[in-house]
Amino acid sequence: MQYLHTMLRVSDLDASLDFFCNKLGLVEISRKDSEKGRFTLVFLAAPADADRARQDKAPMVELTWNWDPEVYTGGRNFGHLAYRVDDIYALCQRLTDAGVTINRPPRDGYMAFVRSPDGISIELLQQGEPLPPQEPWASMENTGTW
Repeated sequence: MQYLHTMLRVSDLDASLDFFCNKLGLVEISRKDSEKGRFTLVFLAAPADADRARQDKAPMVELTWNWDPEVYTGGRNFGHLAYRVDDIYALCQRLTDAGVTINRPPRDGYMAFVRSPDGISIELLQQGEPLPPQEPWASMENTGTW
């Protein structure tokens, strides 16, 4: 068995690509438009996985955008996606500066949660040992749910 990808249905492809690529830092690997099926698939990978994703078609996140508007519900029962990051404080600052709410700040220097435009929880985990506690994160309260 080999992990391939996780598919997320998105309601606004541009907003989702802005979040996942421009703000979170994922890389677009491939894209497919289906006129007949009336949908677009965009496959993304973490930068450190990009070469492997191009070669093996894994591991990736698949954004599925259906051209005909739909309302998606439930999201919370999905759980979350998780990414290991080089510097959790720097990424959370970059996300905050880009207007993303940090739902669970990295108070412990190790773990944070944010949400995509469609409410998908994204867990961010510090690579290696936790970083020493640092403000403003150490005293920041949770916001919303994750």
